[in-house]
Amino acid sequence: MTFLNRLKLCVMMFLQFFIKGAWFVTLGTFLIHNLKTSGTEVGVAFLTQSIGAIIPPFVIGLIADRYFSAQYVLGVLHLAGAVLLWRASEATAFQGFYLCILLYMILYMPTLALANSICFRQLKNPDKEFPPIRVFGTFGWVVAGVTIGWLGWEQSGQLNLTFKMAAVASGAVGLLSFILPKTPPLKKGEKGGLGQILGLDAIRLLKNRSYLVFFLASIALCIPLSFYYSFTNPFLNEIGMQSAAGKQSLGQISELLFMVLMPFFFVRLGVKKMLALGMLAWFLRYIFFAYGDVYANYWMLIAGIVLHGICFDFFFVIGQIYTDKQADIRFRSSAQGLITLATYGIGMMIGSLISGVIIDAWKRPNGSHDWTTIWMIPSAIAGIVLILFLLLFREGKVKEQAVPTLKTV
Repeated sequence: MTFLNRLKLCVMMFLQFFIKGAWFVTLGTFLIHNLKTSGTEVGVAFLTQSIGAIIPPFVIGLIADRYFSAQYVLGVLHLAGAVLLWRASEATAFQGFYLCILLYMILYMPTLALANSICFRQLKNPDKEFPPIRVFGTFGWVVAGVTIGWLGWEQSGQLNLTFKMAAVASGAVGLLSFILPKTPPLKKGEKGGLGQILGLDAIRLLKNRSYLVFFLASIALCIPLSFYYSFTNPFLNEIGMQSAAGKQSLGQISELLFMVLMPFFFVRLGVKKMLALGMLAWFLRYIFFAYGDVYANYWMLIAGIVLHGICFDFFFVIGQIYTDKQADIRFRSSAQGLITLATYGIGMMIGSLISGVIIDAWKRPNGSHDWTTIWMIPSAIAGIVLILFLLLFREGKVKEQAVPTLKTV
């Protein structure tokens, strides 16, 4: 692959995650302060991510596998998304905002799998070549957060501008997509049964017992993940950590570091050990949160945040690479949609539904929470998933598949 095409993929990844980092982190604050919503409405808004991750990625993966080049599908989705984000920025009531953001997430979530698929199709050795490209996505998320803080939109009540900023970025990656390396459908013109037409080929991966174990583990592990995304910031603020949001950025910095180091670890550890280390990191993170405080055990809080790099990179990014290796070259876009369905769809939805209930159940009369008990619950879930994974998963060997030669632009 040429340097120019590699640069295009890096910019694509940067913008792909800059978009979400520009508005998703401050979504709750925007809804409560700008649209005067209730906590329940905030939860409903966050659930749009799971709704967008359940069916759409699989369907869009089918389209990219069978009918249209993946880079063109990606471009159309982001251009349409730019319009919806701009409309969301101008909403004055929750109902209008919710409709825009629901439609947007239905379009955006499939782009995560498409972006991965486009990269994997161009790379000869994804184990080593994908992490240095994917790291630009994390960098984009960090830049978005730093930009919002630097401009002071939270303090000035101008968080509606985050959606405009994200809309501009979405339009930019939409246009960029049309000059990305060509990624034509590999099953175009093929005839087959109903299952093939509907793009259900990717489900065949679940016939592999080890992949089924990984798939179910992905769903289960995203339940404790929901606790982290939804309640870490309220937890840190409640126990008295100063500049909690700024401290949390250490997690993204850690993610950047481990993304760069991932090829080094992958060669020496392999898929199973890296996935297991990712699960172990989730287990330890919540232990640290359960027993950490802003006094003698302050280091536990910082350690729990910094573990984000291992938590995310070693499980989710390695899982994407593992999925690409296991899938037949003809339905790899659908396969990436399948793992998106498991994680951001089913797993995060279950986690979003039960985490709030657990938080309320351990709320004290004075308004504070029994955080030790609360954090031990996702820790226990992660620990059980880790044990079952180690017992049931077998890495095995992957048969190398020839990928058709692609013409580059």
